[in-house]
Amino acid sequence: MLKSMTGYGRGEAYGDGRKFSVELKSVNHRYSEVVLRLPRPLFLLEDRARRVVLGRVSRGRVDGFFSMEEYAENFTEVKVDKALATAYYKAMKELKDALKLGGDIKLNHILAVPDVLTVEKAEEDVEKWWPVVNKALVSALDQLVQMRATEGAGLSADILKRVEVLRALTDKIQARSPLVVEEYRVKLEARLKDLVDGGGLDAGRLAAEVSLYAERSSITEETVRLESHLAQLRESINSNVPVGRKLDFLVQEMNREINTIASKSNDLELSQIVVEAKSELEKIREQIQNIE
Repeated sequence: MLKSMTGYGRGEAYGDGRKFSVELKSVNHRYSEVVLRLPRPLFLLEDRARRVVLGRVSRGRVDGFFSMEEYAENFTEVKVDKALATAYYKAMKELKDALKLGGDIKLNHILAVPDVLTVEKAEEDVEKWWPVVNKALVSALDQLVQMRATEGAGLSADILKRVEVLRALTDKIQARSPLVVEEYRVKLEARLKDLVDGGGLDAGRLAAEVSLYAERSSITEETVRLESHLAQLRESINSNVPVGRKLDFLVQEMNREINTIASKSNDLELSQIVVEAKSELEKIREQIQNIE
């Protein structure tokens, strides 16, 4: 069935003392566009994440928002520069002896000097994070695709209903077309009789005029093609592959056929049917703008 291009999904995953979150939202777009926003530590994963999204979404604009939170206390490391501390201790002792100062040199005196203790972040392994990030991404994608499928089912039902209306209107056009030619023949015959003022009516001329009118106003080819497009439209809607661009093309072709029928229509009733058909087709066109 069809899928809509609009949807939303969110996923979370935990690993390596971190929480990774992914939010995805998609909207209509003529082509396929994926825009991802990742925190700086995850920049190297952007291309891989984009390929994952494109593997599930073939049309529409997808915006993705990634976040990372640290929830464990294993990301910092305190380092002691023992050589520096020893050097400071010796310097303090020498200064103490030289100045003949009393008191002891205590640990807090040494710790107070710069660079004896340093706090460093643990080394970050982006490759180790990818399986967890991918898990959150896939979870968000599952929700996004499911929402698009649910909305697509509603669009499919509406479009199929309108396709049946168009099919019924096409039948009316086909049924009305021969009657238009016959009505023209009757009217033309009456006019010719008035023109000849009671003289003999040239049957050959009447037949030629009617034949010429029938040829000019024939919509057989247009209605046959219209029926073919309607059949293809139904088939495409029931397929399991993205068909948004194909549906767009079919609607353009159907619009072309209906416009041709309208240009050939010199009959009020036929013109009214054509107006109804154009109205239904425009509603279908609006709906397929949302189709993947």
